[in-house]
Amino acid sequence: MGHATLEESRPVVRNQFARIAPSGTRISIAAFPHSGYPEGVSRSPALATTKSNSIAAVAVRLLHDTDSDGFPPALQWDAVTPLRFDSDWQGKNADPQRETEVRLLWTPETLFIKFHARSRVITVFPDAEPSGRRDRLWDRDVAEVFLQPDPSDPTHYRELEVSPNGMWIDLDIAPGVKANMHSGLRRRVTVNHPGKTWIAELALPMRALVASFDPAATWRVNFFRVEGPAEPRFYSAWRPTGTPAPNFHIPAAFGKLNFSNSS
Repeated sequence: MGHATLEESRPVVRNQFARIAPSGTRISIAAFPHSGYPEGVSRSPALATTKSNSIAAVAVRLLHDTDSDGFPPALQWDAVTPLRFDSDWQGKNADPQRETEVRLLWTPETLFIKFHARSRVITVFPDAEPSGRRDRLWDRDVAEVFLQPDPSDPTHYRELEVSPNGMWIDLDIAPGVKANMHSGLRRRVTVNHPGKTWIAELALPMRALVASFDPAATWRVNFFRVEGPAEPRFYSAWRPTGTPAPNFHIPAAFGKLNFSNSS
């Protein structure tokens, strides 16, 4: 399918550690307009009825040593069956040239997520904080994961984003506020500009997501992409949210995330 591999182009960002505002810093929603859809769009729950609704995401146990950057080796990633999506947030307008693959691995200490993105045009911000954190990152191309480790609280979840040039943002979201997670996120990004593809690997410390990780637990999750510098942009989703206007912040549309002990 013409995808770049880690061997085809050198990483733009390697082994960078995310550090943001002190833990517990609370920020109003007005300060961080919601990513993935224009400001002012309703966040009322909606759930699209598509065939993807029956599919669970599976994170596979990492049983091998990580590489020199602290990420899973390529052979381990290749052994994981990817999730794929290329339709918009309503489950319509499929575009294979904007397909996204997602793979997940885990250890008791870390959740690893790998995005493999095809693009028509790659657009990024040229500037960020020294750590690589970038406010309003969603106004350019990003891959996003929304995680809800505790499904009993459907209004509380985490949002993590990464761009083709390795910028990032991580947010802890609850009604009325967004908080900087101070998650300890690490990321490694590879971009192939001629092929219009990019790969982003994320390493998320479990301690930033749950007090005590239980691989038998079922989490909730969704994956998204945003592409384009200005409207109309392409908003794609693994689990469609079904809203009239682009809106990723629909926890009712999240899918299940299971943890497998199989190698």
